[in-house]
Amino acid sequence: MLKWSKRRAHKFIYLAFLLLFILYSLLSNQNTSIIHGRMSEEDSTTGASFTTFLPTNSSAYKSTRILGDSDWAKACGSSRSYKRRRRSSARHRRRKGNPKEECDLFSGIWVYDNLTHPLYDEGGCPYMSDQLACTKHGRPDVEYQSLRWQPHGCNLKRWNGREMLEKLRDKRLMFVGDSLNRGQWISMVCLLQSMIPNGKKSMSPNAPLTIFTAEEYNATVEFYWAPLIVESNSDDPVNHRLDDRIIRPNSLFKHASLWKNADILVFNSYLWWRSGPMIKLLWNADDEMCEEADGLDAMTLAMETWADWVASSVDRMRQRVFFVTMSPTHLWSREWNPGSEGNCFEEKTSINIEGYWGSGSDPNTMQMVRSILDRLDSKVTVINITQLSEYRKDGHPSIYRKFWETFSPQQLANPSTYSDCIHWCLPGVPDVWNELLFNLL
Repeated sequence: MLKWSKRRAHKFIYLAFLLLFILYSLLSNQNTSIIHGRMSEEDSTTGASFTTFLPTNSSAYKSTRILGDSDWAKACGSSRSYKRRRRSSARHRRRKGNPKEECDLFSGIWVYDNLTHPLYDEGGCPYMSDQLACTKHGRPDVEYQSLRWQPHGCNLKRWNGREMLEKLRDKRLMFVGDSLNRGQWISMVCLLQSMIPNGKKSMSPNAPLTIFTAEEYNATVEFYWAPLIVESNSDDPVNHRLDDRIIRPNSLFKHASLWKNADILVFNSYLWWRSGPMIKLLWNADDEMCEEADGLDAMTLAMETWADWVASSVDRMRQRVFFVTMSPTHLWSREWNPGSEGNCFEEKTSINIEGYWGSGSDPNTMQMVRSILDRLDSKVTVINITQLSEYRKDGHPSIYRKFWETFSPQQLANPSTYSDCIHWCLPGVPDVWNELLFNLL
């Protein structure tokens, strides 16, 4: 009996040590797998890690509190200067080019080609915007409609509306952004609508989300108004001219809930960050104290929140995400014609200076956007419209559009004082942006 008890005790001790050893091994392996998992994620060539720079965690954009007009009216009773957050030092892999790619679609020249362009007739598109219909509003020249983008060393695949509709069959294509992205959306609708018989196409009433439907293809081409990407007090597509611009830099729930199920997303953001000296940052919905940041810092925060959403929410197997770079303005003719004092008014030819870069495009913004998109790797495709659009000082509406404000006699006597050198006539430059999208899909 005594011998049996000793033997039993020895077995118990042996089993206890064995169980402790197994438990230790499991915990050690789990930690090791976590460490190796992080290293693998950072070093992988197929997907880069994305570290949010927000003061909260990566689910910050999921805040479900949506502010109404009265909430915005009470927000930011006082403000202080924004203190830039320190960025994470986590490594990331830069976007690699395709070694087989021999042609840069975004580097080239504009050529006159009245055989293939324009791709549609302004008056033949029932969805044309009066803000962009330059011929309707008296523009006498039409040569600007017949310029075609010619990349160096290769050709763009020629636009084919039927093929584009097949690419969109059973899909939602959504443009998200400001009035420049809305112009690209109208361009796409005009490019496609003539392919669809009457009674088989429709447009929803104007709203934050406007939808063009091609019934036979079970496809929609949509525009969602979100000029600052994140939630802001400028989210009303009509009433957004406000004295103070306020954003919630860590809140995307309101917008993402509408765009998250689209199959093809085309984003833009730029000019709204440059329209005033400071932008107010409302971090928490109930705060009265806000921070004030310049446009670049505020845009950086918004882009980080958007990129965090893309990294965590986009299904790469089902969805395509595009980002359209900054659309340049042509506000100072002295930049392309030294000694002159004007803008895009009465400009009828493009700029033929290779590599021309005006003050309407900001290199610091371009660099910031590129650094963020690099970390998203293949989840986002860039449509780099900036340089090619820089050449097109002739492409803006100038005075040939509908204006909703009333101009003084002094302004009317000097048309350059109210010329629109920001938006683009249609047919025109945005059609080429869509030709690039067609080539990249």
